[in-house]
Amino acid sequence: MSWVDLSDPEVTQEVAAVAARMAERVTEIANDVRGVIQEVIPALRDDERVTAVLTASVLENVQTVLHELRHNGNGSVAPDAAVEYARLLAQRDVPMSPLLRAYRVGQTRFQRDFIAELLRRREGDHVEGTAALLMVERVSGYVDSVVEQLVDVYEQAREEWLSQRSGALAQAVRTVLRERDVDLEDAQTLLGGYRLGQHHVGTVVWCEDGPFDLEGQSALSRVASALAAAAQCAERPVYIPRDGSSAWIWLPLADRTDLDRASLLAAAEATEPRAAVALGEPLAGLAGFRRTHRQALLAHAVALAARPAPSRLTAFADVAPISMMSGDLDAARAWVVETLGALATDDERCSVLRETARVYLENGGSFTATAHQMILHRNTAQYRIRKAEEMRGRPLREGRLDVQLALLACHWFGRAVLLPSESEVERATTADDSELRLVPPHN
Repeated sequence: MSWVDLSDPEVTQEVAAVAARMAERVTEIANDVRGVIQEVIPALRDDERVTAVLTASVLENVQTVLHELRHNGNGSVAPDAAVEYARLLAQRDVPMSPLLRAYRVGQTRFQRDFIAELLRRREGDHVEGTAALLMVERVSGYVDSVVEQLVDVYEQAREEWLSQRSGALAQAVRTVLRERDVDLEDAQTLLGGYRLGQHHVGTVVWCEDGPFDLEGQSALSRVASALAAAAQCAERPVYIPRDGSSAWIWLPLADRTDLDRASLLAAAEATEPRAAVALGEPLAGLAGFRRTHRQALLAHAVALAARPAPSRLTAFADVAPISMMSGDLDAARAWVVETLGALATDDERCSVLRETARVYLENGGSFTATAHQMILHRNTAQYRIRKAEEMRGRPLREGRLDVQLALLACHWFGRAVLLPSESEVERATTADDSELRLVPPHN
């Protein structure tokens, strides 16, 4: 085979000439490649957004390959559309296998189009070229079939191994959380060398809109990695799957105690739009490992009780005073109504008044600070506070601490601790009357 010289100028010129001809109809070729991909891989054709980004990805890939062939290039950077497509599939919980197979199928189709264009440029029976085309098709078909089987074997083996490792780590974490007499060194050994002497942030991540599919824990694992990157963790976090839709995470902060919540939320949403996060406080040592986890669980309970929570990120620092209320919302509602009176009504007007009152009390009763924070005129803030006090039936400063806690409960729990509005009561009464009218009279 020493007579084959791929660097022969005549060969490279021929390749460049064919690529130049194909570049004249690059959209047609790209659509042909994309059509074959979607025909062979059903998972990539049932979503308009996925199809649109796939179309852009294939076009940019074909353009890049043709440019490389025309200019004898090698080792290009992945096109932007291709990167966006990979991210979109990850966010839609599509496994990596269809993405990899799309490239194999697309490569085969592109090579076929290239050889066909090459053959059109020369006269003759093209036995060698046709044989090469047949070889490409058959070898690619073989590779595609074998790789698909091996991917299945790989994924199953990896899932079994991860399940065993996760189970062992979960048991170790339960031991560390439960057994008070375990010492620091033993605990670190149980956790696979995780350093317990540093600061940690306990975290709960879950799917706010319901259960994930079978790829759910893979998505949550990616969220954990994204949170660790956003928190600038120098070490790997501890990640414990709980079920198909939630996980416990400890983010290692070394000696730091700072945490940018906005960055954490942005990282989680970019990785998995359905993800919600509950955070404990940064605490140090083995005791801190346990305490920050309990805080995250309490913040998680508040977020679940709210349904939906005001934010996809619930920090214990924001809900600590009311976190215990989530265990008995009926009792919490009774206390909130006793404290706020009619101001606890679930309607838009009272909602605005409650939020203004909450900000007002948090700012020490300053109308100026309240107006500045809520972007209002000072007179508007003052008017709203007066109306809030009228709805409550007494000044906000009476039982001020209770009022602040009740308003905070309203902010986070929403209608779970509020009185139904008059319209809701009327609808419920009408529905009850309708049901009564449907009951046939007794004889």
